[in-house]
Amino acid sequence: MQKRRLGNSDLLITPIGCGSWAMGGAGWAYGWGPQHDADSIAAIRRSLELGVNWIDTAAVYGLGHAEEVVAQALDG
Repeated sequence: MQKRRLGNSDLLITPIGCGSWAMGGAGWAYGWGPQHDADSIAAIRRSLELGVNWIDTAAVYGLGHAEEVVAQALDG
């Protein structure tokens, strides 16, 4: 997959990333609704297999749940 330099840094990232907002699930003010963690983990792993090299997450996504899902996907 194509990569581009991030600003003036030495980081080369793909123009497409994996966003984890919806992976935070329901139960918070801006949630997208119920999500299955296994599906989210599979989506993250597939994006990595396809060459994506960055994942967008934030502590507010699911009040930290999205970060937990990302950690599970990257485990091992």
